[in-house]
Amino acid sequence: MSSNNYNNNNPYLRLTPLPASGNSGGSWGEICEMLNRCGKRFEDATRKAECLADNVWHHLRISPRLSDAAMAKIAQGTKVFTEGGYEKVFQQEFHKLAGEKLLKAYACYISTSNGPVIGTLYISTQRMAFCSDYPLSHYSSSGQQEWVYFKVVVDLDQLRTVNPSANRWNPSEKYIHVVTRDGYEFWFMGFISYDKALKTLTEALRHFPDTSGGLVPV
Repeated sequence: MSSNNYNNNNPYLRLTPLPASGNSGGSWGEICEMLNRCGKRFEDATRKAECLADNVWHHLRISPRLSDAAMAKIAQGTKVFTEGGYEKVFQQEFHKLAGEKLLKAYACYISTSNGPVIGTLYISTQRMAFCSDYPLSHYSSSGQQEWVYFKVVVDLDQLRTVNPSANRWNPSEKYIHVVTRDGYEFWFMGFISYDKALKTLTEALRHFPDTSGGLVPV
């Protein structure tokens, strides 16, 4: 997935280069090649899996390629396991602030100009932060290609409104629309646990009275 159209002027957006690592078991390019070879078969098999829960299926099918979404979740699950839990991953990706505590982490997508990006939304006592589950191809201003993780980080006291919404033609498609005090908007979708994510965010914002006033009642 290319990210060359992402707005780098957005103060909440971070494009973090993929670190060089000798223990990843292969480059991301090799993983992509593998996906291209076996993706179709994996997708066919996954579509036929009767035991796949409806919310998980809805989460995976938002991705342009089902196999990519499934592999991204496998990669994320492996990372969480090897690092020792979401708390450790959150610290690694976003460096916890003094007194900050991670409340919950939720699988979801964020809407971008290039389409939905699969990842994890972290909600802490001080921030909400999103990180893509796998690196995206990005072209710098000089035209050089690099692999980056797509991240969004917003302090909770910088949120103006948090609006739960749904697709009027398909109510099962639910979103969390976030607007910052300086007018930047973010749409999160495809949650496996939408109600829990919205509840966690709502409760976290109650510690910021100026922000809570912008919440749409759930």
